[in-house]
Amino acid sequence: MSKTNYLEAQILNHVLRATPYSSPSAVYVALFTVAPTETGGGTEVSGGSYVRQTVTFTAPAPDSVSNTADVTFPIATADWGDIEAFALMDQPSSGNMLYFANLTAPRTINTSDQFRFPDGQLVCSES
Repeated sequence: MSKTNYLEAQILNHVLRATPYSSPSAVYVALFTVAPTETGGGTEVSGGSYVRQTVTFTAPAPDSVSNTADVTFPIATADWGDIEAFALMDQPSSGNMLYFANLTAPRTINTSDQFRFPDGQLVCSES
């Protein structure tokens, strides 16, 4: 996953300028039909029972973390479209994008489909 410009600035300020950065109380996975970039943007899924999902991560081992459990989205009650990318966010809606990545293979989510990231599939690395 790539860091956003927002997170890069927060880390640089925190580590090198002694500017406090408060970690989010929870991290949320968002799905996108148009991929975001370092500056944010993209088109997040909306409607059809879509809601960002919380995710928890393992301790670093040694320079990466992964999700500790499946991240399962609600069953779609309308077509969500072609999911191209995902991002880690610091709020359940709006907020700041922290990391983002394209899916290895886009997936179409239609009514009654369900999207899931299996345990260990979301990996963030600092190497």
